[in-house]
Amino acid sequence: MPKLAANLSWLFTEVDFLDRFAAAAEAGFKGVEFLFPYDFKASEVSSRLVEHNLQVVLINAPPGDWSAGERGLGCLSGRQSDFQHSLRQAINYATAIKCPNIHIMAGIAGDQARDVFVENLHFAAVACDSAGVRGLIEPINEKDMPGYFLTRPDQALDILDTVSSPALGLQLDLYHVARMGYDPDQVIDDCRNAITHIQTAGVPERCEPDGGDVDFVALFERIDATGYDGWIGCEYRPRKATVDGLGWAIKYL
Repeated sequence: MPKLAANLSWLFTEVDFLDRFAAAAEAGFKGVEFLFPYDFKASEVSSRLVEHNLQVVLINAPPGDWSAGERGLGCLSGRQSDFQHSLRQAINYATAIKCPNIHIMAGIAGDQARDVFVENLHFAAVACDSAGVRGLIEPINEKDMPGYFLTRPDQALDILDTVSSPALGLQLDLYHVARMGYDPDQVIDDCRNAITHIQTAGVPERCEPDGGDVDFVALFERIDATGYDGWIGCEYRPRKATVDGLGWAIKYL
């Protein structure tokens, strides 16, 4: 049976961020994830997690200057020191709130993108291993994020094989997989040994999973059959109020 984690950067946005922990717990979630929590003190977030008996399962490393179009620092040539600073910030935050996973965004492709990304992931592997956390890479579809370097599951697997560290893993978003035109069932099978975290949303509108073209119930059954025992993050844009669209999730909460 899947374990669902509410993505608090996308869900319960009817209330302020620090109030979303209570809203998620009241809705029945036991796990949460969020993108960039760095505007808030780790102690504030940690206290909300403890107060509402929630487990945080994923955060993102700082992505660079988002307003300037940066979408991660991992593959950016000449920005290795910025990448290392970003990762250290994420590791410090993750350890403070007891988060096991950090999404390391690759960034917009440039010169020598793969070589730079591999170099940075070697650094990340050592740093994450020392801190007892895991760094994750995620293929993201080019329709939503034009120019992004890491777009294919097989590309992610190749990079993980190259770095070859147990401190790194694959973050597989079923929405991105389907938007890229791949068969989610086949990708789950192909990636089963590398998957560390999964996310879901309806396709193509990135709404609730029951509002899309993909049979999420069958996908969840396929995931269960692989023996995956991690979390599935709910990273979608609710069509109406968050709680009004949670009917699909009730049997999993």
